[in-house]
Amino acid sequence: MAWVVFDRAVRLAERFELDAPLERWKQTRDEIHREVCERGYDSERRTFTQHYGSEELDASVLNIPLVGFLPGDDERVTGTIDAISRELGRDGFVSRYSTAETDDGLPGDEGQFLACSFWLVSTLALNGRIEEPRALFERLLGLTNDLGLLSEEYDVKRRRQVGNFPQAFSHLTLIVAARAISAAEEAARRD
Repeated sequence: MAWVVFDRAVRLAERFELDAPLERWKQTRDEIHREVCERGYDSERRTFTQHYGSEELDASVLNIPLVGFLPGDDERVTGTIDAISRELGRDGFVSRYSTAETDDGLPGDEGQFLACSFWLVSTLALNGRIEEPRALFERLLGLTNDLGLLSEEYDVKRRRQVGNFPQAFSHLTLIVAARAISAAEEAARRD
């Protein structure tokens, strides 16, 4: 997200012709990008990781193509999608991060974060896959209550919504996922 700050600052300054230290911001943005790609990517497992030097995963890396850090069809994004699905997935839903090496201070097992699952939908769509994100999206929509609301998490074992309710972040990522699917389907029709 540090990269996002500098990238957006550069874009805004250029768009509105603002007086800003553009060259310094661009250099910082590019240095962050280079460092994340070198130190935050596990080339053996073909995935971005929770933090530098870690082998653990974190679903937040699904945001890499969503914020424009890398294109959705980049091979590192594809590998990350597959690793997250495989290692943080639980019955098709996504956990926030691996707790094998990270002590988050919370006892027991928590539900799968719906926002992370919607990030997966969006990233799959940006990756050029069509059926897979659509199927997961429909499944996630099936979790809503009678008012169409979602909570923060879904407990796969008990098959129910848990956590903060209603959760705005779940709904925001639902909207982003719907737009990503729509754009991917439109691109597929054009091709």
